[in-house]
Amino acid sequence: MTLSRRGLLAAGGAMGALATTAAGPGTAVAAGHGAGRNRVRTGFDRLAADGYRLLAGEKVGIVTNPTGITGDVRHIVDVMHPDDRVNLTAVFGPEHGFRGTAQAGGSEGRYDDPATGLPVYDTYLKSGRPLADIFTASGVDTVVFDIQDAGARFYTYIWTLYDCMEAAALAGKRFVVLDRPNPVTGRAALGPVLDPAFASFVGRREISQAHGMTVAELALLFNTEFLAESPVELEVVKMSGWRRADFFDATGLPWVPPSPNMPTPETAVVYSGTCLFEGTNLSEGRGTTRPFELLGAEGVDHRWAAAANALDLPGVAFREAYFAPTFSKFQGKTVGGVQVHVQDREAFDPVRTGIALLVTAKRTWSGFAWRADNAIDRLSGNTRVRTMIDAGADTDEVVGAWAADLAAFRRTRREYLLYR
Repeated sequence: MTLSRRGLLAAGGAMGALATTAAGPGTAVAAGHGAGRNRVRTGFDRLAADGYRLLAGEKVGIVTNPTGITGDVRHIVDVMHPDDRVNLTAVFGPEHGFRGTAQAGGSEGRYDDPATGLPVYDTYLKSGRPLADIFTASGVDTVVFDIQDAGARFYTYIWTLYDCMEAAALAGKRFVVLDRPNPVTGRAALGPVLDPAFASFVGRREISQAHGMTVAELALLFNTEFLAESPVELEVVKMSGWRRADFFDATGLPWVPPSPNMPTPETAVVYSGTCLFEGTNLSEGRGTTRPFELLGAEGVDHRWAAAANALDLPGVAFREAYFAPTFSKFQGKTVGGVQVHVQDREAFDPVRTGIALLVTAKRTWSGFAWRADNAIDRLSGNTRVRTMIDAGADTDEVVGAWAADLAAFRRTRREYLLYR
């Protein structure tokens, strides 16, 4: 029984059992309906309920982090390891590490997990042949991916997914993606599409800044659009019960911060826009209890919030705010700025809001500057955001500059959507 990019053939059996395809690029595992209207069963939940038949007879390695949990908040590695129905032999840790002990820009390195004794390999900033060699050395037959995403192009776990798919193809390994919700819905793609000239670990390939896809959908897109010359043997296990309009709190799933500065689902709602402030000399709120919702710098005053509110952006208001980050930019110093208050998340456009805040910050604070390394170009995926704002463009002009590229990506994206 097969599942194409366009449609789903219903799974048979009273339990809504998984129906696997013949292994091959771009294939997926069919899904039955979930346990309730607002209760989502993740890809792992459905894999486990089916007795891990998709992994039978294989030595399995899993790419995961603290978000790889069950509904009763047990880590999936701790669940799989003692289960005789699956032969889990290795773990691969991304940025921040498998158990999540590292801050941004860090990983845990190679070690044996104290809880299970399993070897843990470090994938962070590894790709291509070096990463393929790690998969080969691990001795696994199948690499499984299960990490909660945040819905933004510059959130690095989707590029860990991409790099691992590419490396698995090089190493001749099968690749299985266990799906989890996009926490900010899968309704729409927003923002500029990456210019390949600005490819980096915060954006490997040409997708929009807020992609509006799940990791399984992205895997199907990556394999066909970007890895077509050497696709991986790919299968995905869908969720059941998830709808594209669901924010994370509608899923019934527990939230685990996927990284230290993504503490709540509300952080993810604003992140795809306000993370652009990492490319400036303003604090993006790291070192506070509201990262990416608090923005500011020394010398910023009430004029910024007033200018942003005057734009009357849908679904959001801005409060004059003062805070003292405990680490990162302006550590230990009191800075002025804004707090982003999302009042109607259905109407809120995070990317337009992020651009509007950049435009108004530059106009109201004489100290505004881009980071010297032009990180803003890697985050936005182009030079236009920086150069247009420097030239005095307003929010609508900047947003309008990516309209054609975004429309083209939306057409491509539609081919890979798995959920209504």
